[in-house]
Amino acid sequence: MSGKAAAVCLVLLAACQAIPAADAPQADGPLLGGLAAVDITPPVPYRMSGYFHERLSDGVLDPLRAKAMVLAQGGRKLAIVSCDVIALTREITDPARKRIAEALKIPPANVLISATHTHTGPLYMGVLRDYFHQRAVDKTGSDDCEKDPYPPRLIEGIVQAVTKAHAALKPVRLEAGSARQEGLSFNRRFHMQDGSVVFNPGVLNPRIVRPAGPIDPQVGIVLCRDAADGKALGGIVNFALHLDTTGGTKYSADYPHYLEQSLRRTLGEQFVCLYGTGTCGDINHIDVTRRERLTAERIGATLADTVAAKTGSLGAVHADLAAQSRTIELPLPQFTDEQIDQARADMPKVGTRELPFLGQVEACRRLAVHKRGAATMKHEVQVLRLGRELAVVGLPGEVFVELGQAVKKASPFQTTLVIELAQDCPAYVPTRKAFAEGSYETVNTHVTSGGGERLAETACELLKQAAKQ
Repeated sequence: MSGKAAAVCLVLLAACQAIPAADAPQADGPLLGGLAAVDITPPVPYRMSGYFHERLSDGVLDPLRAKAMVLAQGGRKLAIVSCDVIALTREITDPARKRIAEALKIPPANVLISATHTHTGPLYMGVLRDYFHQRAVDKTGSDDCEKDPYPPRLIEGIVQAVTKAHAALKPVRLEAGSARQEGLSFNRRFHMQDGSVVFNPGVLNPRIVRPAGPIDPQVGIVLCRDAADGKALGGIVNFALHLDTTGGTKYSADYPHYLEQSLRRTLGEQFVCLYGTGTCGDINHIDVTRRERLTAERIGATLADTVAAKTGSLGAVHADLAAQSRTIELPLPQFTDEQIDQARADMPKVGTRELPFLGQVEACRRLAVHKRGAATMKHEVQVLRLGRELAVVGLPGEVFVELGQAVKKASPFQTTLVIELAQDCPAYVPTRKAFAEGSYETVNTHVTSGGGERLAETACELLKQAAKQ
């Protein structure tokens, strides 16, 4: 960890360190759990997400799914959902949580919905989707790539996954812990010889001096076993690594697909693996010191081996369910009318060589922020306590790794999973240090400097409350 990243950890640790209450209330009743998965793969063709140019899907490598884990104890219920899409917005998660609350009596604050961030899923929202869609309508009078709107299908898939998991509730026990995974993740921001900081400068680039930040090698693991026979029903794997390892024009859940398939060979074909993407806003799979590129299959299989090797030594979780949620407002970047006009004029150049890459990113960012029509944006931070030893944190956006590490270091829980891209997506969430350094992520963001630290501090405060509750 860099010196500045360590300083962030120490500041948050001092602000948020907590000791669980000695007289903590006992959990009321046995723990019930259920897991389920629902297919959310769009039709072919449909635009694909992940890049600043138009890609149309032409097939399916592996299905995209919404996966859910529901836990119930006495009168308390929690639900955790992971979706094989690049991001989620409140236009998806709010109605999904509302329907879940109405049908299953799980309060919205107790439902954590996150995106895995696969770059081989649908482009169904955002400024780029709106631009490509309108261009097609203006040209032909219709958009053949969106004959059926995807958002209703995604909402329905989330609700169905939670409903099926709820229907599968049975007595379970939880186990949790962490393992260490080296060699799969690399910080993608680098100090260069000219004094700049650049993201993805290319392999074997002689101008690279050193990485501009750390990685997080910790793999968080939650295992849900049948209380009667001990069979592993499913679980959550949490690791900080971007899901951009597949490419192409076929739908794929990326390396989490291979992670689950490999774990099923060890833990049984019934195993449902929710992938909670860790804070990897500045982390990817590219080792710039070598030309060999890690594949999705290799990453998934290697990660599965690490998880499987740990399953025999995970700690028992004394289940005690609770939820904490807080919404904070952070300032949005502000742009002049002239800057917005320029962004509109630049949109036809996005995906071409007529405009530098960061200019394309800036045009999309300006219009996305302008579309919000406000000076601030609301951000929800969640903490789900699964037991006295275990908590799950949900943060919005693509969060820089140092912020997630700071939250885990300050957490009073023995095991803390920090999942990004939960509920909404303000694009990247860099650190103050990264904002000062610049480069891609600090352009592709809807927060301003200090916003990431505010989110991390809020998570620490909620963890402290959850430990005392």
